[in-house]
Amino acid sequence: MAAYVTTLGTGVIPGAGNVQTELTAVTRRGFIPKMIVQLYKSCPLVASVLANANTASGGIDSINQPVQGSSFVNHQWSDYSGAFSQPAVLTGALDAQYDLKLSIIPVPFLGMEGIVQLGHDVIPLIEARMNDVEAVAKDAWATALYNNTSNTSAFIGLPAYIDDSTNVGTYANIARSSNTFWKSSYTANSPTVNPTRALLLVYINQLVKACGEAPTFGLMGFGTWTRLAEDFLSQERYDVRSGFSLGGVESGFRALMVAGVPIYGDPYCPEGYCYLVNSNYLSLHIHEAAAMAFTGFQSTIPNMQLGYVGAVVTVAELVGVKPKANSQIRGLNYENI
Repeated sequence: MAAYVTTLGTGVIPGAGNVQTELTAVTRRGFIPKMIVQLYKSCPLVASVLANANTASGGIDSINQPVQGSSFVNHQWSDYSGAFSQPAVLTGALDAQYDLKLSIIPVPFLGMEGIVQLGHDVIPLIEARMNDVEAVAKDAWATALYNNTSNTSAFIGLPAYIDDSTNVGTYANIARSSNTFWKSSYTANSPTVNPTRALLLVYINQLVKACGEAPTFGLMGFGTWTRLAEDFLSQERYDVRSGFSLGGVESGFRALMVAGVPIYGDPYCPEGYCYLVNSNYLSLHIHEAAAMAFTGFQSTIPNMQLGYVGAVVTVAELVGVKPKANSQIRGLNYENI
């Protein structure tokens, strides 16, 4: 961390010399007692799965979801007699299995840090660390949700859940090769193509035709989302009413609506990708005893150091139970922003 440096001869501060030295020695600095965070980003995906969060408990394969992949009965046509063939006993159920993952953020508190800051703090460092925990956790979660397919210690994310076996053959202990109902719609454009309203409409209708349900929303990297927005901007219409100046008219969009499906930009989503997500079947399952739980501070004296350490613990997993209701599109052009 850089040391504080007095800016000499600027504004009301005198230049170098005896007056400046004396003034510095007897005058406190003026601080704004707020910590302005310069990093971290919002994530629509994390917001969605937290909004749909469910409670989990312990056990081997802590989350088990029975899923139906084929019909239990068959349809028959009959005539006036009402006769029908003897029905066969059909099997159609499988068990999707998910293991909870441990997210842990250690929080240190040095003994002399408390002594030095006591009664003289501008920003209590221990409070800054505790406030930082939530943002650090969400940043790590969002990164895993958009990228992780193989690290079994982290959340298994969208690339594994929304796939047709091109990248991940088995999800939640169900093999896609022998269970086609467990496959998502998947498109990898080569060469790459521009995301347009017409193209997104095709992908949305393709998904609806495959599963009979429309996605809840779509997610793109902001460069990809910007390229899609450019297809809308030329069609913008301004409704300027009396009393309003043209300079106050809003332009651009928070979400791009295609066939009734809002498409959002997500800074964590890889560029060139689009995920069409059905949030009815996607949530974060969080252990009832470890939902951002704080362990409390423990002394570090056994390690021959004066101080304390605690940890914020979350035990959870992303649970998607209907891959067929989602779609992944790759190979989209994007703006370098």
